[in-house]
Amino acid sequence: TFEEYQWLDMPYCHMLPFIESHQWEIETRLPDVRSKGFAEWAEYVARTHCDRLKDDPNLIGYFYVDCPVWIHNRPGTEWKGTLIDPELLKSDSGRKEARDIATTYYKVLHDAIRKFDRNHLILGDRYEARHPIAHEVIDAAAPYIDVYSFQCFGGSDTVKEKLGYWANYTKRPVLLADSAVIQKPYTKGWPAPNTRHQDVNAYREIHEVLKAMPECVGFHLCGAYIENNVRHVGLKTQLDEKDMNTDQIAA
Repeated sequence: TFEEYQWLDMPYCHMLPFIESHQWEIETRLPDVRSKGFAEWAEYVARTHCDRLKDDPNLIGYFYVDCPVWIHNRPGTEWKGTLIDPELLKSDSGRKEARDIATTYYKVLHDAIRKFDRNHLILGDRYEARHPIAHEVIDAAAPYIDVYSFQCFGGSDTVKEKLGYWANYTKRPVLLADSAVIQKPYTKGWPAPNTRHQDVNAYREIHEVLKAMPECVGFHLCGAYIENNVRHVGLKTQLDEKDMNTDQIAA
């Protein structure tokens, strides 16, 4: 919330709840993004959020969706389908239709935001770089976002391969919007059964990859600023003390 951002008093990016197309969201059906109703909803969301946040000097920009199901599904989400039928990508006419769907989506959201906030960055969807992404979607977003954002887990080699591919393809600013490696050994499970820690060496290796990628504008470390009872990983503990690896990561 706006109030929580003020309490934190740190730079932040805000996620706008335009659509429930997260790859792990199993309860909400996908809307028709070319419908009048979706455009009206987008304007409502932008008015509710952007109009209040736009003058906050700590605001960096806006995200849309974590790992949206443009052409891929995960277990449990098959019933809701995808925003674009992957079969469309097998023909010229289908690819044209896919581009039209994606173009409408990005234009509607861009225009809704810019109606209330003309200044802050549009960071767009946070694509899952390890799953299929349609080039038609990436191309359609170009006129309507400022930065391409990608989640990419799996260590420095994966980041170099996956994020590096899209950085080279777009030739635009890219953000590693979520990535982390948990220090071993740790107890597996979800929610995490006990405190875990960021892997300092893995962080350093990923950072070196990103420094060699001129398109990359930043790295969002996945987890939490303050450890919570689900992920059990953070830069600070619930007692507001530094995690044992925080100083090394900050260095």
